[in-house]
Amino acid sequence: MLRTIFTLSALAAGLFSSNVMAAPTEDTAPRVVRAAAAGGIQVAQDGNLDIYYDARGNRVIVDADTGKVIAIQPPRTRLDRRALRRETRLRELGRVPDDNDRYYLDDPEDMARFRRKQLEEEGRVIPPPADEYDPDSDNSVEAYPPPQDDGSYDNNYPDAPQPAEPDTIKRQPLDEASIEPVQPAPADQAALPPKTGGKTTVDPSLSLGARQDVAALQVLLDRGGASPGVIDGRFGSNVDKALAAYNQITGSNLRSTDAVGIQAALAQSGGDAFANYTITPEDAAGPYVASIPEDYSQKAQLDRMGYTSVTEALAERFHMDENYLKALNPDANFNRPGTIIKVANFGRLVSTPVARIVADKGRKEVFAYDAGGKLVAAYPATIGSSDTPSPSGIHTVSRVALDPNYTYNPSINFKQGQNDKVLTIPPGPNGPVGSVWIALDKPTYGIHGTPDPSKIGKTESHGCVRLTNWDARELAKLVSPGVTVEFVE
Repeated sequence: MLRTIFTLSALAAGLFSSNVMAAPTEDTAPRVVRAAAAGGIQVAQDGNLDIYYDARGNRVIVDADTGKVIAIQPPRTRLDRRALRRETRLRELGRVPDDNDRYYLDDPEDMARFRRKQLEEEGRVIPPPADEYDPDSDNSVEAYPPPQDDGSYDNNYPDAPQPAEPDTIKRQPLDEASIEPVQPAPADQAALPPKTGGKTTVDPSLSLGARQDVAALQVLLDRGGASPGVIDGRFGSNVDKALAAYNQITGSNLRSTDAVGIQAALAQSGGDAFANYTITPEDAAGPYVASIPEDYSQKAQLDRMGYTSVTEALAERFHMDENYLKALNPDANFNRPGTIIKVANFGRLVSTPVARIVADKGRKEVFAYDAGGKLVAAYPATIGSSDTPSPSGIHTVSRVALDPNYTYNPSINFKQGQNDKVLTIPPGPNGPVGSVWIALDKPTYGIHGTPDPSKIGKTESHGCVRLTNWDARELAKLVSPGVTVEFVE
């Protein structure tokens, strides 16, 4: 009995072994795959995948068991493995997401669409911006309806009055500051942009960092005897000093931020801060020099240290920075007689005689007092330097010279360049001492003008007191020999 059982067991084991060996070894048997809906990815085995990226950035999904490529997903359209599992799960649950509900964080358009959908769900619908760019247009201001050309400044406001014919001011000699106040331009005209051939332009002074309201304040200070130096439309130490002096001279308490008070003071002292001026044939003719050399020996060879351009001459005549004058009149031809330009209306000059002068080295300012001790004028100044300090103590005015020569003597004064000989430099506003020399009783020292008015109060001098040419000329007419000049620290 036992032998029979053993024989049957061995026979059964042999039959099982032979069936296994007879099974096919090639990969020809059909695999069980998970059914996928239309548009989905057919995943082999049990989601065992390898993901690769080709040279073009495509994502290549490969069956890890068979090595077959299952799908190729281009950039910005591919799904990561997490998204793939999420979509497969949704399909199993019968909730297939719509293609428009897919959002990719690395796609700005998708994120914008996603944000708009969120706003719509919250009830805040924001329509997408319209594309107003016209590829067939040059996008210039000429694309807008051209303004009317009626011979005056354009005015599109229905209730605004049309400007009257612009007033002009009379020309003064090139080497003289204006004595009579210039005529102001109409208020409405000053507020409108200049005509530029039908094109609207932005005030060019703004692009240079200058402001007309600041320039208006500078004009007011100049009218009151508190010189701000050059009128350039910029705040700075010279404006701050001039405002303090103005309040002392007038007894007011004006602030630079008080626009209403500034306009009221302008109206009481001569009108608008700017006026029109017509360039004359004499203005355009000059004479002018081509350039002013730096070397003193070359300066000595010129006939005159004159102006180099119409703009330089007019800027000095109207107490303005040359670049600011150009910025106020961007389309003006300064070399053509008859051209109307906009200039500073600085008004009358100070006329009260001066009995005492104080040169404040620390404040870089010169104060002029009348016989009663009242402040009548103040000017920003460059007073000496650490290498060539200005005098100290009290001195007196010995003489006044307008449009003087300048004698360069390196053995007494400073040495300029390689010049070691005495040189005589001809007169002119671009000379080393400008157009004025107020000599002091201390030899080689004095109060004088400058060829660089925009640098006054910001640089150093060779020991003397340096003012703008127009301030020095004004002061020269107020002093006489014997007036005391006190230097204070």
